[in-house]
Amino acid sequence: MKLFLLPLLLFTTACFAGTCEDGQRQSPVDISATTRFHLPALKFDYRAAPLRIADDGHTVRVRFSNGSQLQIGTQRYTLQQFHFHTPGGDRIAGEEFPMAAHLLHKSQSGQLLALVVLFRTGAENPLLSALLPLIPARADGDHRHPDFTVDAGKLLPSSGSYYRYQGSLTAPPCTEGVDWIVMKQPIELSATQLARYRQRFSDNARAVQPLHQRIVQESF
Repeated sequence: MKLFLLPLLLFTTACFAGTCEDGQRQSPVDISATTRFHLPALKFDYRAAPLRIADDGHTVRVRFSNGSQLQIGTQRYTLQQFHFHTPGGDRIAGEEFPMAAHLLHKSQSGQLLALVVLFRTGAENPLLSALLPLIPARADGDHRHPDFTVDAGKLLPSSGSYYRYQGSLTAPPCTEGVDWIVMKQPIELSATQLARYRQRFSDNARAVQPLHQRIVQESF
């Protein structure tokens, strides 16, 4: 059995490396040139849910199963989870942000959409203030806090303007065909919060990837 499994493992690993290294629609990117479009407004129907939090060994993840949704035009996407990256990954005009929240969604047809909220250092972030003390001590699966509710809407900036591009997962297998929405307006976290997060997790953002002639759409 091992004689058959080893070639399969090597083939799978090679496929992952090929997509991550040679893919033409990879994420994150440096948003330095855009084309303006009359893009549909983002309509959020996020609902507070009992906290389900995990340390996955790389970041803190908060999962949802309460039907929170994002609507873009006629398409609806259901919120699956959010997590954090340091530094922020996607850049705007070359600016690197110290942190980003990735809110991952899936449509009924299975289309994945990543909504990115970038952070700058400044005022203390209320949601992070609540979450940081509740990060599990080790990577041992989900921890549920039925008496503590979390609302992903607390991560959204006041402006609904955004960039949109076709991208990928940021970790192997780096699957392409993922819709990326990057909010134009960053939100804030304090330097103390950022330092506390980095005490628990090493930087985990992927380097920016070439655009390869992709058009980054910018909403009016």
